[in-house]
Amino acid sequence: METLTNCPICQSAELKQFLECVDYTVSKSKFTIVECASCGFHFTNPRPTEAECGKYYQSEDYISHSDTRKGIINNLYHYARKFTLKKKLKLVTSISKKQQGNLLDLGCGTGAFLNICKENGWKVQGIEPSAEAREVAKKNYGINLNDVNTWEKLPDNTLDVVTAWHVLEHVYQLENEVKQVKRTLNSGGTFVVALPNCSSADAQFYKEYWAAYDVPRHVWHFTPADVKRFFEEQGFKLESVLPMPWDAYYICMLSEKYKTGSVNYGRALIHGWASNNSAKKTGNTWSSQIYILKPVK
Repeated sequence: METLTNCPICQSAELKQFLECVDYTVSKSKFTIVECASCGFHFTNPRPTEAECGKYYQSEDYISHSDTRKGIINNLYHYARKFTLKKKLKLVTSISKKQQGNLLDLGCGTGAFLNICKENGWKVQGIEPSAEAREVAKKNYGINLNDVNTWEKLPDNTLDVVTAWHVLEHVYQLENEVKQVKRTLNSGGTFVVALPNCSSADAQFYKEYWAAYDVPRHVWHFTPADVKRFFEEQGFKLESVLPMPWDAYYICMLSEKYKTGSVNYGRALIHGWASNNSAKKTGNTWSSQIYILKPVK
């Protein structure tokens, strides 16, 4: 385990305990989320070292790497994914103003998004640290993914789009990763980032049971204000913020399971709907959000 003594956003040493959450997926251990007293940023602290974090992904229940269909919730996830993958492709073509181009998916898991992009004429690359997930992508889609050491080999200013669908909350060397994205995007390129939002209504309701805290795999826990501040400091302009309304229902189902030991689907749907309804009124507090960012070259 390692302990951070300063906030990674503002460097303040004034940190206080925010929540204690359980790793329901793998270890069943408790982890602490701290809050910066200066800027309000939340992060898991202490956390496994980067060298040790891989073992916390080794579970058939971790769907991003296993692609499992075990259980009702995971089957619902796969059903919803077919719909959301098409939406993601449509978003990429819209924001890039290209029907085809060069796309890199960061933390691409088992390669489902890259596959639909490839089928629609995009030249695709993927970076995925998990060897198991890379093997699933090769088996299912015939896509050869790269490990994290690929960044240094990529030339400057060559990518039209980089996507990171629920990835940056996992990345230890966050600032370096974002610098590589900026370096490889061309002057008109776009960085598409999806993140959980710990200021959403469902996060406030479920508190330590909120599934999107997902400790210790999620080391950072962003609000929209955190995202804007961090990326502006890294040389990006935030163009727009888009909702991911389906995520609220999936997260509420898992959160209900963590809180009560079983899933009350009716209650999960009610809280998912309530979270989305709250976000419609506030405008920027969806359970998960997509941030459209442009590099300032």
